[in-house]
Amino acid sequence: MQSLDALAREAVALANGAAVAEVARQMQICNACRYCETFCAVFPAMTRRLEFGAADVHYLANLCHNCGACLHACQYAPPHEFAVNVPRAMAQVRRETYADYAWPHALGALYRRNGLVLALATAGGLALFLVLLLAARGTLSHAPLAGDFYAVFPHAMLGWMFGAAFLFAAIALGIGAARFWRGQAPGAVSGPAAAEAARNALALTYLEGGHGDGCNEQHDAFTRARRRFHHFTFYGFLLCFAATCVATLYHYALGWHAPYPLASVPVLLGTLGGIGLLVGPAGLLWLNLRRHPLHGDPQQRPMDRAFTVLLFATSLTGLALLALRATGAMGLLLAVHLGTVLALFLTLPYGKFAHAVYRVAALLKFSIERRRPNRLQLGSD
Repeated sequence: MQSLDALAREAVALANGAAVAEVARQMQICNACRYCETFCAVFPAMTRRLEFGAADVHYLANLCHNCGACLHACQYAPPHEFAVNVPRAMAQVRRETYADYAWPHALGALYRRNGLVLALATAGGLALFLVLLLAARGTLSHAPLAGDFYAVFPHAMLGWMFGAAFLFAAIALGIGAARFWRGQAPGAVSGPAAAEAARNALALTYLEGGHGDGCNEQHDAFTRARRRFHHFTFYGFLLCFAATCVATLYHYALGWHAPYPLASVPVLLGTLGGIGLLVGPAGLLWLNLRRHPLHGDPQQRPMDRAFTVLLFATSLTGLALLALRATGAMGLLLAVHLGTVLALFLTLPYGKFAHAVYRVAALLKFSIERRRPNRLQLGSD
């Protein structure tokens, strides 16, 4: 008899195959129609293929930005018997991409379980652990320390703890992306192709929708709200990361130790990034709760919302800590903030953040591929 684990793996493999087969079926229909050929990168890439193997499907699925334009333009969308719903079919394959290429592979199952309850439980559990650690060290209740975090948690302890979590997240995501890239065999990367892919990723070009008017959210009307909230989130995250990098440079290279003044570069970058990570995730969660029921994969919504809420909580606790760092509440706020950040890092490789890594890889392949002749001549680039 097969073990339960073997049966579970077989069931997952069957589900993966069904998701890939459904995208292949829909792409055959789209290839015959090609009404949406100019909508985004997916359809020009599609016209270079007559058949759609698993690697092709994973590539096209990660090119899709789920703007919804093709669904609302499609004459074969439900309730038509062809039931073409490209955004949903692509989203279902993207989840399989993350799980299939995850490292360690056994943790790929977390993509199917990573919901809001797990995210909040992880953040709450880590925050509680740090609070109890402070209580044991006698530093939970303290007089105002003028924002000196290292009087509460030693610098070396924070460095090792968060350095290890960040390194693990970076390695896990990097190995997953490398596995995906090898499977795609895209060829040599040229400077112009890399520059174009970077521009499209940084500008979120394909969240402009099919006609450059934005995404479809609740209905046929176009809106640029999702693209703007994505920009707030993406650049807010980058600004917070830049603040950490500058503070690290100050500490180790220049010997300037925290706390830093409110007008210093790390604090200004962190504050601007924190505001971005309040506005962006709040807006994306609002849109996610109101989106058209045929858009995307309903089974991924818990994962989407978990990542969004963690980003929002990280920013909220960080800004609260900045505002009250000179008070006696600093130790408790620091423990809550650090627990939230640590939860974000540990779940980063197995949550919604992965979509950014695979999407950039797919955009790079598209930029490489479109510079080659289209021998099928089924459409134009």
